[in-house]
Amino acid sequence: MIDVCLLGTGGMMPLPQRFLTSLMIRYNGKSILIDCGEATQIAMRKTGWSPKPIDIICFTHYHADHISGLPGMLLTMGNAERTEPLLLIGPKGLERVVNALRVIAPELPFQILFHELEDAEETIQPQDMPDFAIKAFKVNHNVLCYGYSIILSRTGKFSVEEAAKRGIDRQYWNRLQKGETIASSDGSVYTPDMVLGEPRKGIHLTYTTDTRPTESIVRNAEGADLFICEGMYGEPDKKAKAKEYRHMTFYEAAELARKAHVTQLWLTHYSPSLVNPNEFMTDTKKIFPDTIAARDGRMITLNFQES
Repeated sequence: MIDVCLLGTGGMMPLPQRFLTSLMIRYNGKSILIDCGEATQIAMRKTGWSPKPIDIICFTHYHADHISGLPGMLLTMGNAERTEPLLLIGPKGLERVVNALRVIAPELPFQILFHELEDAEETIQPQDMPDFAIKAFKVNHNVLCYGYSIILSRTGKFSVEEAAKRGIDRQYWNRLQKGETIASSDGSVYTPDMVLGEPRKGIHLTYTTDTRPTESIVRNAEGADLFICEGMYGEPDKKAKAKEYRHMTFYEAAELARKAHVTQLWLTHYSPSLVNPNEFMTDTKKIFPDTIAARDGRMITLNFQES
């Protein structure tokens, strides 16, 4: 299972009642943050979550409302006596942008590792998380911008009958179930595929902001358990403005969710002028019924589905 918290839902500027868009994910003692705009730390504290265990920060792009909170976040991590390396993932130019921001956070007690995205689609496999993957994919904003899918895979069921039939000693069962290949003392070699069934459905979360609708979003969000997508404008007469500034309306986001056959859609990254997103949900739900106009701090635990 993974815990998900949409820390903030605002775009462009933080408001007293709406922080800038940022997403935090926790899995198996590790945490991933996607985007870190101004006031992300405050939003995090309001939820009761902590920046201390953050292992990875991903950036969709380098507009200020998605990265300006990073220097303060790094300083907070340093003041908490963090020593473990921090991995940063983002579009080309990441190291240059982060080092420029670090003028006000020059000394840190931990190493920063950079992974700059180069391809249209790229999968990152974090160390010590063999069943967890981050998939980045290009979207269509007025600067280079990526969306992210978080994918938690799940192996097939362990077959006690098959293990017994093959004469595999019980001491090896747990390791095989975890994906290890075993070379026993008698020279026999046992592989996970000998005792595991077909892979089961995992968990799939897709997050994208600051973009026009693209085929890459539909493809990468296909079948997602949760699709978090920008809905900059709810007003129907703002579609031309959305096109001009490479953003999306509620209705375009809902259409993407429908095409991708996702389970649930959370709208986020609202325009500061959008006071009450729920005012436009009736028409949005006609396109995709399982749509939620998310508010700051919305949480969910995504669990494996038993088959």
